[in-house]
Amino acid sequence: MTLISAAEPGVYQAAEGTVQSGAWLLVALPALGAAILLVGGRKTDKWGHWLGVVMSWAAFVWGALLFFSLLGADAEERAIHLHLFTWIQAGTFQLDAGLLVDQLSIAFVLLVTFVGSLIHVYSVAYMEHDPDRRRFFAYLNLFVASMLLLVLADSYLLMFVGWEGVGLASYLLIGFWNHNPAYATAAKKAFIVNRVGDVGLSLAIMAMFAAFGSVSFTDVFANADSASENKLTVIGLLLLVGACGKSAQFPLQSWLGDAMAGPTPVSALIHAATMVTAGVYLVVRSGPVYIGAPDAQLVVVIVGAITLVYGAIVGCAKDDIKKALAASTMSQIGYMMLAAGLGPVGAAFAIFHLLTHGFFKAGMFLGAGSVMHGMNDSVNMRTFGRLSGVMKITWVTFGLGWLAIIGFPLLSGFWSKDKIIEAAFIGEGWRPWVFGLTAMLAAGITAFYMSRLFFMTFQGKEKRWNDDAHPHESPALMTVPMMILAIGSAFLGLALGVTNGLVHWLEPVTGAHGEEEPVLSVPVITGATLVLVAVGVALAWRMYWQASVPVTAPRGSLLTRAARHDLFQDDINEGLFMRPGQYLTRALVFVDNRGVDGAVRGLAALIGGLGGRLRLLQTGLVRSYAASMLAGVVILLGGMLAVRL
Repeated sequence: MTLISAAEPGVYQAAEGTVQSGAWLLVALPALGAAILLVGGRKTDKWGHWLGVVMSWAAFVWGALLFFSLLGADAEERAIHLHLFTWIQAGTFQLDAGLLVDQLSIAFVLLVTFVGSLIHVYSVAYMEHDPDRRRFFAYLNLFVASMLLLVLADSYLLMFVGWEGVGLASYLLIGFWNHNPAYATAAKKAFIVNRVGDVGLSLAIMAMFAAFGSVSFTDVFANADSASENKLTVIGLLLLVGACGKSAQFPLQSWLGDAMAGPTPVSALIHAATMVTAGVYLVVRSGPVYIGAPDAQLVVVIVGAITLVYGAIVGCAKDDIKKALAASTMSQIGYMMLAAGLGPVGAAFAIFHLLTHGFFKAGMFLGAGSVMHGMNDSVNMRTFGRLSGVMKITWVTFGLGWLAIIGFPLLSGFWSKDKIIEAAFIGEGWRPWVFGLTAMLAAGITAFYMSRLFFMTFQGKEKRWNDDAHPHESPALMTVPMMILAIGSAFLGLALGVTNGLVHWLEPVTGAHGEEEPVLSVPVITGATLVLVAVGVALAWRMYWQASVPVTAPRGSLLTRAARHDLFQDDINEGLFMRPGQYLTRALVFVDNRGVDGAVRGLAALIGGLGGRLRLLQTGLVRSYAASMLAGVVILLGGMLAVRL
């Protein structure tokens, strides 16, 4: 496989013009909004949420202007570098803080700001009665600003700042209602698991510095060709650890389901435009590293394949509508990670699916929030059913997202996910058969569990509503963003994929591949995938639309019970890491208390006891001291006399 790039890696143009030189405003505007809302306090309660909305939309407008400025340039001149200031100066080492605006970063900018801004608008109504709505919008702005810094940074170290900012914002938003101990625990869980991934990323940055003497994209990518495969493999694997943490990929996926503790708009933002997409960005951006490390590249594909199946299986058994959507995100990000690990063959398709997924997943999460809004905050799909008659806008918009994610012909997912399946069948030996068939099979499972979710919520034979539920359509501030996202769910894939426009746009960054053909013809792959999708939908239709759905979940098979408990991932983590860690901690505490502290206390007791006994010789009587001195003189003289004799 040969990397064919339209521009040499690390060769960027200097920013020119007001729009390009002002690229820093993309990060500064939402960051300023967060600062005003946090520092302004209660004084900004009445209008603070609108400030957050305006700042996010302003970043989108600037990003759109920047995109059009790049669109008018030649392909080799679309990578713009904006120097900000000298950040670190230590001896001969110097690292400047700067932004890199190229085909990859601007795609993320448009996704983050547009989808993120729609979520801001939706949140105005969703959080209307929350007394801390102003603080919520401050955190949303912080989330957007951190993600923009992450994708615009021109070095791994500056990217790490945005990386940590995203982690902080997610912690604050997942635990926003931290008066509930379970929600606070979920936030801590997400924070801790992500710290494990962050250790991997920080070690990768250290390894880059040791190998190349720099951590800027320019230097790392320019020197990757001459580096040894072992060094690049170590760096690639450590980068993957970081990606697994942020993108909830195996084995660091345990936090994602619990992250549904936050308000629903947070779930939409995390799953569609920020946080979980960061790992995919990291792997695709680091393409030159993985090109020189085929073993690390293979591990990326394996991790993606495991996760896409894992998430699909878990999604089949979830009755919580938000957790079912979370499992689907895990699976869909697995598709993207698999494609990113295929190198130039699949990297552009990974970003393609990431963009379409951002629209239909945000739309479905906001749709889930709309359902909760009308169902007294219930998330149990077994107490829903036949909501299509009373929530028509939510039903239609959610339905378009459902059709998009299962790959219904001509909708967005059909154009992006099927490209990943085709790319997975490219290669030699066992790999295309294993990864291609895995990706194809997962498409059928996806069709089943997403149809299950849709039928249990909006269709079915009867209403299963609780007595306190009074479903109704949501206000316009919630439904309008859902409608816009639904349009993207339907037509974005067609707009980006029919002429391979996005793939060609990304080629200078992701690289172009040759004329490799799948081991199966494209019509066969497409036909087989559609057959599996149809089987999945039909099975769900029979089980959850035509048949009665019990309000109380049946016991189910062993696999169903395991999937309900996330395939026992928490139990495995507890058994492999938490319990041994506790035992190790207790052993260290015992050694510290009885060994180190015991030795110190014993020595102190010995000296104290000896001093107490010697103190008995100090009587305070002058005659005793005189007698002692006389005795000493006699003994001394006696000794001297004995020596002379």
